[in-house]
Order: sequence, then C-alpha cells, then structure tokens
Amino acid sequence: MQMSFAEMMLTDRVPANNMLKGLLNVIDWNALRPDLQKLYKRDVTSGGGQIPYDELVMFKATLLGHWYNLSDRKLEESLHVRIDFMQFCGLSLSAPVPDATTLGRFRGRLREHNRFDVLLKAVNAQLQIRNLMVKADGAIVDASVIPSAARPNRVFAGAKDENGEPVIHEDGSQPGVVRKVKESADPDATWTRKGKKSSFGYKAYPIVDVSDSYVRGVHMAPANENETKHLERVLDSADLVPEILYADKGYASQANRTLLEGRDILDGIMHKATRGSALEDWQKEMNREISKDRYRVEQCFGTLKRLFGMTRASYMGLKAVKGQFVMKCIAYNLLKAVNKVRKALFDDGAIRPANGVMR
Repeated sequence: MQMSFAEMMLTDRVPANNMLKGLLNVIDWNALRPDLQKLYKRDVTSGGGQIPYDELVMFKATLLGHWYNLSDRKLEESLHVRIDFMQFCGLSLSAPVPDATTLGRFRGRLREHNRFDVLLKAVNAQLQIRNLMVKADGAIVDASVIPSAARPNRVFAGAKDENGEPVIHEDGSQPGVVRKVKESADPDATWTRKGKKSSFGYKAYPIVDVSDSYVRGVHMAPANENETKHLERVLDSADLVPEILYADKGYASQANRTLLEGRDILDGIMHKATRGSALEDWQKEMNREISKDRYRVEQCFGTLKRLFGMTRASYMGLKAVKGQFVMKCIAYNLLKAVNKVRKALFDDGAIRPANGVMR
C-alpha cells in the first residue's frame, strides 16, 4: 500500500504497542493467500460481475469482527474510522471499504468452502515457523456448551383433568404447568442439561496443547450428544498427534481407551467410578495428576468467552456456529503469540509494557 502524506501522519498516531501493529508482523499473512483462493466464481473472460475485494483484506476484516465481537454493521463502521483497522487490513484512506452485506457474504463463502479449519491450521503453521508455537508432547480435550442464537419457541399449558379440561384451583391458580417446545429457528441446536441448568445450543470441542494452550483443532456437535462419542472426531481435527491426551471423566469409556491405544497415544483420560465399584487409590491419584494439566483448557474457554465474547452463538446452524468458534480460536492463538513476542521485548527492555492486556 502506497501511503499518502496524510496517511503517514495518521499512522504515526497509532501507538507503537498497539495490538494490531504487533499482529501485522507476528505471521506472514501473504502465506494464507492459497487457502483463500477460489472463493469467488467471477467470469473474468467475459468481464461479468463485480470485481471482488482482495480475499486477504476480507479475511483480516472478518478476523477483526470476531476479535472485537463486532456485528457486520459495526465492523463496516470501524473500517471507515479506525486507523489501526485500516492499517491492519491494508486499506488506504481512499480505498473502498466492504459494507456489512459484503462482509456477511464473505463469511458465508468461507463456510460454504469449508475454509475455517484450513485457516486455523495455516495460522498455526505460521506460528510454528516463527517458533511461537513449539512442538507439543501432550494435548487436552474438553467440551463447552455454546448457547444458540435462536431462543426455542415455548408453549405453556396447564395441567388437565381426565376429561381434558384445565385444572383450576379455587383461588384461580392452575397447577402442573408443563413446557412444550416447538421447532426452533435453529434446527441444528438441541437441549442439554448439566446439573440444574438446561441449555439450548451446541457443544464445542477444542483440543489444546499442553505446552502453551494453543488451540490445535476444533470439533462441534449438537449439545445433546454424549461427549464420549466424539473423541475420535476431536483427534481427527487436530494438527498434531500428541504423545499423551488428557480428558475428563466425560470421555471415560473402554472404546476411547482402545482408540488411544490404537493410535499409540498415552491414556490421560480420568477414571470414573461406576455403580457398586469405587475408584482404587491409584485411579484417584491419577485423576489428581491429570487435573494439574486440564486447567489449561479451562483457561482457553475463559479467554474465548471473556475477551472474545464467545458466550453465545451469533449465527444459526452447526457449520456457521463452528465457523464462529474457529475464528475466535484463531484470534485466541494470535493473541497468545503477540503477547509472547511482547513479553520477550519487555524482558529485553526494548519497549515499555502497556497497562493491561491490549486487544
């Protein structure tokens, strides 16, 4: 991008420790271009159709939307007014800015062409080239419920007597209220219950490495499906083969232990007591040791929800929600990498640390 004098002046207004400035240099962004090709089907021979925006510009803009938890309309507005957004995406002051509709369609193209998992692996590969993501010996898997963007339609009906008439007490109250759920606007979402809390949505299954808690793969499923049945899909999503896999009691089954043995992966699944069979002392001790490493995946979920707003799905459908979660994981990995670089610079005294975590 050839900058004008005005753009150079405005760029100097962005602090040196701005997160997006650091993000520009943490990986080779142009290396992602092969994974962003063929998203559009414009017939260049006939000159038909509108010339699409640069795919890398669009991907960077989409990443910012997930990073700052912005709607497409708010993202469009920010691309017009925030200098650090323009600089990160490579947009000049005179360049056209994609509108909200274009941004939404681009996200849809990433989903239709199954590029989200590919882009997570590509970003991770770049972090490994820069030695910001080291070879990991172990990995951890866990699941977290992602509430659906759609609220299920509910119909409330009072209890009825044997003749089908409503039961009404003398004081006018109607006992035995039951809930019936009609079809939701989000057909892929389902109900699940944990303790006394019921949730309607999905379960996200990230697999993170033990070394730095980077997300190395993501699997997504309806919320009502048992976690035990999804371990193989989680392992297949990862860009590493761990020497040992840690998991909580929700994955404890003979089938999963056999799966790990067949892949030459050490079994780090916690043991679960069964009816009439208490855990032995060695199993309790093993559970305590596994818990010492499992906290890393909980930190991952905490960061995704606290910093990147992954407390609820923004879209409907399994593929769309998974795409949102994967983009948040890309942002999470990049944040960890930038903070690692900045910490090294702080330790060397090259730059002064900013107050708090910059986003």
